[in-house]
Amino acid sequence: MPRITAATLADHQANQRRAVLDAAKEVLAEVGGDAFSLSRVAARVGLARSSLYQYFGSRQDLLDALVEDLFPRWSQLVTGAMAGEASPALRVLAYADANLRLVADGEHAVAGALAAASPGADFAERSREMHEQLAAPLTEALEFLGVPDPPATAELVNAVIHKASRMIESGTAFEDASARIEEVLRPFLMAQESRRCPRVRLPR
Repeated sequence: MPRITAATLADHQANQRRAVLDAAKEVLAEVGGDAFSLSRVAARVGLARSSLYQYFGSRQDLLDALVEDLFPRWSQLVTGAMAGEASPALRVLAYADANLRLVADGEHAVAGALAAASPGADFAERSREMHEQLAAPLTEALEFLGVPDPPATAELVNAVIHKASRMIESGTAFEDASARIEEVLRPFLMAQESRRCPRVRLPR
């Protein structure tokens, strides 16, 4: 029986499960989805591969649990950043900034590795649901701005963010990519905000 390192067995198991999830994320970021394995994760945590099955019944079970753990966290980071802004235009800029930060922090690479490690319709559906969930507050902010077609405009905003994300992945500093986003989005957002509320001006 493994040595208990918490006050109760339940706490110990919860801690170990958390450690396995964190290790799985690290391994995905380092080796990618194709080379991801339970053996690598077990070695990272310091467990025998057989012991890992106490917490996850298979490689796919672990990947599914990682999706359930990471996707809501990413969504909360984005929506939390947007919630701190007073105007819909600033919420759009916060949305772009938060997504770029996820890329700069390596989270986007983890998402890509998860897709490679877990191909198939189930993951594709979960990924689609996550992106819809992430895009919902962006579309809502654009609706408040009064753009004619908020969903279509949200797609265009996301296309700009995607391009800036690729810049970061190619070596561009986060600050520089963020500045390019500002150059593209701010004039449009200022114009929309001015039309909606003529006395309101976005801070520079």
